[in-house]
Amino acid sequence: MSLLFRLLVALRRAVFRLGLLRSYSAGIPVVVVGNIAVGGSGKTPVVIWLVERLRAAGLRPGVVSRGYGGSAEGVHGVESAADPAVCGDEPVLLARRCNCPVWIGRDRVAAAQALRAAHPEVNVLVTDDGLQHYRLRRDVEIVVVDAHQMGNRWMLPAGPLREPVSRLAKSQLVLAHGDLPPTVRAKCPPAPVFSMRLWPTAFYRLSDPRQRRSPGEFAALKLRALAGIGRPERFFTTLHDFGLQPVAEEAYPDHHPFTVDDVALRDADALVVTEKDAIKLQAFAPRETWVLPVDAEIREGAFERVLERLNGPEAA
Repeated sequence: MSLLFRLLVALRRAVFRLGLLRSYSAGIPVVVVGNIAVGGSGKTPVVIWLVERLRAAGLRPGVVSRGYGGSAEGVHGVESAADPAVCGDEPVLLARRCNCPVWIGRDRVAAAQALRAAHPEVNVLVTDDGLQHYRLRRDVEIVVVDAHQMGNRWMLPAGPLREPVSRLAKSQLVLAHGDLPPTVRAKCPPAPVFSMRLWPTAFYRLSDPRQRRSPGEFAALKLRALAGIGRPERFFTTLHDFGLQPVAEEAYPDHHPFTVDDVALRDADALVVTEKDAIKLQAFAPRETWVLPVDAEIREGAFERVLERLNGPEAA
């Protein structure tokens, strides 16, 4: 079954490349941020990093996302106060962090067209997790790779891969979240590989983000830690690195729809959660809920590769 899936993936890519299935231009440059495996690899922080740098370079970015986990049909613009149950948790997080137009839709082409119609000032699009959506033409492909998410390196259903490891060589940039095995790194060229990590900042109170605390201020408290992300253990490890030892560490599936009972303090003094999960807890989390945001730190030179692809070597 896995070999058959690999064949179908290759055929689908080939028919788009040969023009047998039509792809569409957004009319402006498009940068795709995606991965080849099922599960979280750090794409959303990379999108935020990319939008910030595009804006600093004088461009006016917009973001297109599928809206996974939301109930919305068709295409929609996403405001920072949008309901994550409707729009999805990641798009709402992007709307809050990116400070630029964010539109969602299963059809990335339709979402890109709607965004441009509503925001003609946008002159570059960033798509969150659209690597396999070949109907939308792209100028740059950034593939975020986490070796832990690649498992046995087999394709679905025998493994976690949506595309083979050899697909990395066809991208313009590979961001390695953690160490890549030599066998994987060897398949990346000619695509350049840059290391990245997710670096936490100060905690903030969910009900009032102006209130900040350093990790040391939680050392004497009994903490309950929750995470419903692609790799919950990464969040718990970060807490341990800060010297914190929660009395409870509870992992939930990615995009988990939390309930009031899920987030009860119980015998803890405070609840600590990821920023992605916090998006869904705003209405009912306890007052002593603290959020730990993370930023993508990417080795110098990676953005220059993107800018060079968009505007030519002289621009970088």
